[in-house]
Amino acid sequence: MVRLRSATTVLGLGISPRTLTVEEVYRDRDQFASLVREVAAPDVGRMGIEILSFTIKDVFDDVEYLSSLGKSQTANVRRDADVGVAQAGRDAGIRESECQKSAMDVKYSTDTKVEDCFRIYKLQQAAFDKEINTAKAEAALAYELSAAKVSQKLKHEEKLCDVIERRKLVEVEEQEVQRKERDLVAAVKLPAEAEAYRVQTVAEGRRTETLEVARAEAERIRKIGQAESEAIAAVGKSQAETMKAKASSYANFGNAGICAMITQHLPQIAAEVSAPLAKIEDILIIGGNKDGSSLVGELTKTIGTLNPCVQALTGINIASAVGQKLSGSGSASGDGKGRGK
Repeated sequence: MVRLRSATTVLGLGISPRTLTVEEVYRDRDQFASLVREVAAPDVGRMGIEILSFTIKDVFDDVEYLSSLGKSQTANVRRDADVGVAQAGRDAGIRESECQKSAMDVKYSTDTKVEDCFRIYKLQQAAFDKEINTAKAEAALAYELSAAKVSQKLKHEEKLCDVIERRKLVEVEEQEVQRKERDLVAAVKLPAEAEAYRVQTVAEGRRTETLEVARAEAERIRKIGQAESEAIAAVGKSQAETMKAKASSYANFGNAGICAMITQHLPQIAAEVSAPLAKIEDILIIGGNKDGSSLVGELTKTIGTLNPCVQALTGINIASAVGQKLSGSGSASGDGKGRGK
């Protein structure tokens, strides 16, 4: 059984081996198509269908006989094709290598010529650049030199203008100073001189007046001082005479007179010694008797210190002098009584 798959339908045909073998069907598609047309046209015509054209897309079987039939042939063809491809590749590689060698020889030769030409070009370009740079440098130096000269000349002119301007300013300032001096003389100096002359005249008058007043006051003070000195001299002379008389009297007194004077002034001395006690409002005595005898004893001790004080000041022991005086008086009275008897 061989199946035919067309674009419109699939027909199952029984083909006798005497008519067309499977290998012939697989290999001779045109003959197979012609036989199919001859066999199928009457049957299809009876159905009212006319076959104008058809195409056999594929021929296959269920047991893969047709595919196995072509495998050996396919393998042989592939083998021959691979051998041919390998030989062609070998020949092509050899030829390609030869062509590449020739191309590289030509390329290297051409590159060498190109590099040589490029070197010559660079050398010529360097020479040209050197000449151009030299010319540019000379032109730049010439320009800078010219610019420096122009700048120097311009600076010189600017300095000259500055000097002239400063001179003019100095002249203007000098004239302004002179004008201000004249204004100052007119506004300040002359009035100041007049005022100074007036003040000087007034001051001289006041000085003369002050000198005269001072002289008169000095004369008055001198006369007052002279009178006071004469009065003081007279008072001093009188006091000196009084002191001289007192000294003469004291010399005649001796120790007895001095003791009498000291004894006369003892109450005053005691009053001066006890004067600070008069300023005390309350006295708190710690210890001693309650009747105040201790306070009396302390006062007695304080008054008893007068004799050492007087002895330290005058060199006279009042107690001894009084004792001698009393003993002398007793002896004199005893003698008188004896004489009377």
